[in-house]
Amino acid sequence: SLCGACTVLIEGVPSRSCQRPVSSVSGQQIQTIEGLDSKEAKAIRQAWTDLNVVQCGWCQSGQIVSATALLKSNPTPSHLQIEQAMSGNLCRCGTYPRIKKAIHLASDILKKLG
Repeated sequence: SLCGACTVLIEGVPSRSCQRPVSSVSGQQIQTIEGLDSKEAKAIRQAWTDLNVVQCGWCQSGQIVSATALLKSNPTPSHLQIEQAMSGNLCRCGTYPRIKKAIHLASDILKKLG
């Protein structure tokens, strides 16, 4: 429950699926990493690839879902805002600097897309 690897979007808000009984989300829109297809998600995936963020991959679906939600709500987050938004996602490999750099890069990609 503390790692964030199971993060999904419930009505656009990052949430830990391991802490939610199915009955609590009846009728709500739920997006998993497989369903992310927004311009923000595409920018995040591109930045993740460009910067070779992934090491073991264990946490990456939760990281990508949380980062996508952040850019949807704040397309130009500061370093502190990134740290706050991503604080619920743990990375066993310690790729936090690459994750933060990738979120900044994804923000730049979004700016270029207009």
